[in-house]
Amino acid sequence: MKTYTAIIIGGGPSGLFCSFLLAKEGAKVLLLEKMQNCGRKLLISGSGQCNLTHTGTVSDFLTHYGDNGKFIKPALMNFSNVALLQFFEERKVHFCEDGNGKYFPKSGKSRDILDTLLCEAKQAGVVIHTHEPVLNICYGSSGFMITSSIESYHSSHVVLATGGYTYPVTGSTGDGYQLAKNLGHTIEETGPALTPIYIHHFPLSDLAGISFPTVPLSLYRNNKKIREIQGDLLITHQGFSGPGILDLSRHIRDGDELRISFIQYQNINSARDDLINLFSTGGSKKVKKILTDLHLPDRFVKKILEIALISTETTCAQFSKQLRTRVISMLLEYPFSSFTLGGQDEAMVTRGGVSLKDIKKDTMESVHIPGLYCIGEVLDIDGDCGGYNLQAAFSTGALAADSILKKMRKKERVQD
Repeated sequence: MKTYTAIIIGGGPSGLFCSFLLAKEGAKVLLLEKMQNCGRKLLISGSGQCNLTHTGTVSDFLTHYGDNGKFIKPALMNFSNVALLQFFEERKVHFCEDGNGKYFPKSGKSRDILDTLLCEAKQAGVVIHTHEPVLNICYGSSGFMITSSIESYHSSHVVLATGGYTYPVTGSTGDGYQLAKNLGHTIEETGPALTPIYIHHFPLSDLAGISFPTVPLSLYRNNKKIREIQGDLLITHQGFSGPGILDLSRHIRDGDELRISFIQYQNINSARDDLINLFSTGGSKKVKKILTDLHLPDRFVKKILEIALISTETTCAQFSKQLRTRVISMLLEYPFSSFTLGGQDEAMVTRGGVSLKDIKKDTMESVHIPGLYCIGEVLDIDGDCGGYNLQAAFSTGALAADSILKKMRKKERVQD
């Protein structure tokens, strides 16, 4: 049975980066990837352009991981967005910022990121076995025995970098969840995240392609608002997409209600009062004109009035309080309660995963099994659109590698 210092399970960005960092410091590393090639999901990230990370400080980043920002803070402090960009810049992969804080390779090719990771890992001496899925991990007093579809291996350190369960054609099928569960870890409920929303009997389907910048999007559960974000909204043939919806999708559960505003505001009560004032003082001005003056698209205005059963010729003087209330509610809080999230084949990431209660945030090591580490998307961490998830993959991979290296050096000192 072959023995390695560390065995990395999964050849995505977190696994490749972790393996490289270990091998370049002298560790004997084996990386096992079940697909025929590493990094398949990385290649399609950002529509193949790879939004690697985002601008901002570590404090800024923490607000983009929902309730789990505190957990990932040590990883980001250890290996930040600045360090990540520097790593690739030093290897002749240059980046540009798109004006919204997102960083992409100047070439526009995610292949440049993957090729760099593969090249560095191989040059550092990482042994990479592809098309070799892991079937079982056994832990005992002598360490870990990993059984793959081909043979068995021994190691004192194992890193689960198997990703989530979305885009299964790339190899992300949730294998790591079962491996972790078999070793006594809790798996938080998984689901699709960063995905479009499909509205049943969608009334705005013929407005597909119309977008609204930075509008309030709210989520209600049991008639109580649980989250509100400001984000860009895109109407599709079957529902909604765009960065705002993708980010909000991470928090949606069965039975929730989505309320969409098509108008920017900071305070909904003030926005409602402003609209009431516009209509009540409009006199002979047409309601349609009032709405288009708010920079709402003409097609959208016509559709809203049609749904509200209001003629496009209706003037403000003819606009009853009941009709006014109906239109204002549709503009500021259009409710949708019957919808589904995009599934495994289109969600960018997975929410849920290995419980963070089972992982030490300062090392990424298991609380239950010494020498077992979980990194990247297999963890119950998911971030907003904009490079936050790839940054988490690299940062958690770097932190796990640092922890393993510290153990190695401590062992060497003891032996000396």
